[in-house]
Formats: sequence, C-alpha cells, structure tokens
Amino acid sequence: MDDQKIAIVTDSSAYIPESALKGLDVTVIPLWLLWEGESYRDGVDIDPATFYKRLREAKSLPTSSQPTVEEFENLFKEVLSRADVIVNVLVSSKISGTIDNAQKAIANMPGSDIRLVDALSSSMGLGFSVLAAARAAAAGESVDGVVAAAEAMSKRVNFLFVVDTLEYLHKGGRIGGAKRLLGTALNVKPILQFIDGQIDSLTQARTKRKALAQVLEIAEERLGGKEMVEAAIVDIDSPDEGDIVANMVDQRFMPSIIHRSTVSPVVGTHVGPGAIGFAFYAKE
Repeated sequence: MDDQKIAIVTDSSAYIPESALKGLDVTVIPLWLLWEGESYRDGVDIDPATFYKRLREAKSLPTSSQPTVEEFENLFKEVLSRADVIVNVLVSSKISGTIDNAQKAIANMPGSDIRLVDALSSSMGLGFSVLAAARAAAAGESVDGVVAAAEAMSKRVNFLFVVDTLEYLHKGGRIGGAKRLLGTALNVKPILQFIDGQIDSLTQARTKRKALAQVLEIAEERLGGKEMVEAAIVDIDSPDEGDIVANMVDQRFMPSIIHRSTVSPVVGTHVGPGAIGFAFYAKE
C-alpha cells in the first residue's frame, strides 16, 4: 500500500462510460475538434449525438488537434493541488501528438512527479489501460505499480473494429497499414486493429454482418481458450447494431462485464459513422 495521492489523467479519445468508472477518479483533458472555422472541446462543447447528426449532413469534414502544452500545464497544476503525483495514460503517440505536448508540459514543470504511459490505442482500447491505472491507484498501489498496471493492460487489450468506409481514416491521416485496402471495392467492409499503436488491417468481408461475425471469430482465436474478463462495444452513430454485437459477445464469451458506449467526436471524425469497435482482454 502507498500513502501518496495518485491522480489519473487521460484524454477525451478514451471516452470511458460512467458505468465503467464506478466512482474511480479520472481527470480528462479534451482534444480539439476544428470545424468550419469553429473550435470545440471534444465531448465538452459538442456531444456525440449533435456531432454525428451534423457530420452526416456536412459538406466538409472536421479536423482535430491535441491539447496545447499550456493546457496540459494548467491541468497538471490544478491536479497537483490535490494530488502528489499524476499518471497520464494517453492516446497512442503513433496517431496523435497528445503525448508529445504532455511531455513538453512536464519538461516545463521541474520537480513535479508526472508519469506518462503511451497506451498505444484509442477509444476503449485506451480506456481499459486507464481503468487499470485507476483501479490500481484506488487499491493503494505505488505509483510504479499504477504505471505498471496501465502498461501491462496496453499489452493485453485487443481492439478490433469494422468501418463502413476508409474515407475518414484516409482523409484524417490515421489510416496506417490499412492504406493497402483503399483500392478495394466500395462494398467491402474492412476489419481493422491497433498494432504497436498504429491502425492496421486484419482482413475484410463482403458485408457488415459477415465482418462482425468474423471479428468474433478473431476474438476467439486470440483468447486461446482463456476466459474473456471484460469487454467494451463502441459504436459510431449505430446504437442498435452496437447492441446486437454486445448481445452476441455476451452469449458467446460471457465476460464478467460488457461496457457499451459511443466514441468521442474526435475519434468519430477519423473513423466515420457506422463503425463498430470491440475491445477486450483475457484472464491471465
């Protein structure tokens, strides 16, 4: 057990549902959404429902930006007024400059105990690493133990997702290794994953239904006979489809907990409406 007060900080791309936090203390720094000359704090100034309605009707796609160095400094100072140490668990450095700006802010605050964990994922792939850190801190682990919990989860968690189109990932510059699928037929539904912090393609299917069924097959292979401890199903403006997938996961794998959520507007900007994500990890 440790007497230090450890605060957990993450960014808005995690978009962890309240039901998953269950009273855990996690501070969120919002990313920025830039759209038609206006700037919005992700999930603060614009909520997912409003965002997706506007996205479907928009003539131009929004872009996104990481929190500034100054924003990180201000947040760190506020959090350190009530905590001894901060553990930041942030979106993959391979797809965002968020960690880079956090590092610059830390360099401007010598003497402050602020740790960084690159979760090498986003959405609930990142969210599970944040939850691991917050649960470890709540259990009285040392700061090294909290960091280790987040890093271990980042290696355990699988995050698979199916998109309706690669257009959004391509235009947002987050397509990674999936770019080789850009020339495929329009009706093909790519199955993507995070590998070493980057978005890469696994395979593809002719229909959304077949793609989602294939995602469950891939999950079973990755479990290797182990129990699925916890899962999260996230959807982008497709709640009914997300509920169907959550039910399929529950019946097939029977994890202790299944979280249901949408994603933040910034994540939705890069993935596009209709996408379904599935994050999970196996019992050790």
